[in-house]
Amino acid sequence: MRFVAIDVETANADMASICSIGVAAFEDGAVASEWYSLIDPDDFFDSINISIHGISEGDVQGAPTFRDAASEIDRFLGGQVVVTHTHFDRVAIHQAAGRWSTIAPSCTWLDSARVARRVWAECARSGYGLANVCKMIGYTFEHHHALEDAKAAGHVILAAMQKSGLDLDAMQRRVLQPINPSSSGAASITRDGNPDGLFAGEVIVFTGALEIPRREAADLAASVGCSVENSVTKKTTMLVVGDMDVTKLAGHDKSSKHRKAESLISAGQPLRIIRETDFKELVALG
Repeated sequence: MRFVAIDVETANADMASICSIGVAAFEDGAVASEWYSLIDPDDFFDSINISIHGISEGDVQGAPTFRDAASEIDRFLGGQVVVTHTHFDRVAIHQAAGRWSTIAPSCTWLDSARVARRVWAECARSGYGLANVCKMIGYTFEHHHALEDAKAAGHVILAAMQKSGLDLDAMQRRVLQPINPSSSGAASITRDGNPDGLFAGEVIVFTGALEIPRREAADLAASVGCSVENSVTKKTTMLVVGDMDVTKLAGHDKSSKHRKAESLISAGQPLRIIRETDFKELVALG
């Protein structure tokens, strides 16, 4: 089991103004390697940011720019599951890549705050900040130091896997589901489609781990004309499968809805199986 955790600090409110980066690679439940660097953002330092992380313009003189560090960042992150606590660091990396005309690392992002909200009931609605979660799991660290924060986010993932019994793959699927999966149960998502919608007459069913809550997906489908049902039947015209489930092997790794849809297709029913990503594109057209 391997994943990489990353954290950045910024010079000002612009997320592209990265002034330090910390990366920790975890293997078999422990830190296997780490990297830390100050970064010259070629930008001004806001006093509020300095008060948080203690890095000033003088500290980064002679440090590499983000462009200079891009190859090292990609060496750690490329092709890996990359953990950040909240979306801030992920967005900052992409914003900095755009500013410095480099290519953002191609990786699979995993938000440890989203993980914490699903694993610990006391963090579901509040208290899922990195400092509070680490206090809860008994991990001490120097907050707002990029490498320390990266390692802390990684330890949140380790603690969450231990508590939940989920491995890294299962955890990635879990964060795509609602905090309380039962809140999006089948009984709550039937909808009548908008008769004036572009896809009026379509009968849609959802299966697998969706990125958005089922009720939200059902509302979107209905808004563009689809009737939403709980189960695959001879009336179903479209089955939407969570992106991470659509690539599963044939057989019982697929949901019962998925298998029934395939059976109906084989029998000649005009039924399409699409990914959640493609469903969102269809909704955008509607």
